[in-house]
Amino acid sequence: MAELATVARPYAEAVFRVAQGGDMAAWSTLIDELAQVGANVDVQNYARNPNVSEAQVADAFASLVKAPLSAEANNFVKMLIENHRVPLLPEIGAQFAVLKNAQEGAADAHITSAFDMAAQQVSDLVRTLEKKFGRKLNPTVTVDPSLIGGVRVVVGDEVLDTSVRARLQQMNVALAS
Repeated sequence: MAELATVARPYAEAVFRVAQGGDMAAWSTLIDELAQVGANVDVQNYARNPNVSEAQVADAFASLVKAPLSAEANNFVKMLIENHRVPLLPEIGAQFAVLKNAQEGAADAHITSAFDMAAQQVSDLVRTLEKKFGRKLNPTVTVDPSLIGGVRVVVGDEVLDTSVRARLQQMNVALAS
């Protein structure tokens, strides 16, 4: 949704600038956690509840996040709550990750495999994909048995689909035309 992305961008850029001056890894972890908490429908409903004060919502956020909130992080959460921007947290998290990856010259790689992959197989695949895409990749691996065999890799807007299912679909299209 373009509107959410537009509204979330200044928040993501601001927190990214703060993270650049501090511990980027800690901020990245915190923003990921906040995005997960903010994506929860129950949390959003709690934040919108007129019978709940902003301080209570902030306390709830602090208790739901694993890491203790620094003063800066606490101010960030309070500002989002005051401005009724809690539903933006997932988009802020996504945009923060894009900014972080751009700074590091990296990208997220979503790898879907037909079968479970051993850690060595994943690292070998990532090494090969890094050569192909020309940048460092941060892999996320999921299993989808409907692929039948092979893998499907999504890096940004690029897709590399070597699954058996994709090949069967290509054959179907070729035979049908």
